[in-house]
Amino acid sequence: MNNHHKHLHSIAKFATGVVAADLLAVIWLGFTGYFPLSVLGITFPETSILPIAFFDVALLIILIHFGWNIKLPVQSPNEKTLLWLSGIVFAVVSLAHLFRLAFGWDLIVGSFFAPGWVSWLGIILTGYLSYSSFHFARKK
Repeated sequence: MNNHHKHLHSIAKFATGVVAADLLAVIWLGFTGYFPLSVLGITFPETSILPIAFFDVALLIILIHFGWNIKLPVQSPNEKTLLWLSGIVFAVVSLAHLFRLAFGWDLIVGSFFAPGWVSWLGIILTGYLSYSSFHFARKK
């Protein structure tokens, strides 16, 4: 494994810890009654706890798999298929954020209204994850 791949695995492992801490903080804040919670001018109602937790768990699964299980370059057809599917899902999410901004659509999850900068962040992150997934799936 070359040095670049080791750095990617290390970043995934670090991000796993950050997302796990976020998940635990959301659960703890939810159980102690701190919701609704305002962060950076955004108010998160109590109904946003479950969507945040589901997102964090899905992200944890992807990061744990990449940080500890995927050996780069990918050799297994199953792992290549997983990378292709991940790339497609991330591309669809990135395009959905782009269309949201282009057409002025509102993004409301429960009673949470997402501001436009959330979609800009979504385009950048999911676009990069899509590109990376396709890149590693095609790499020989």
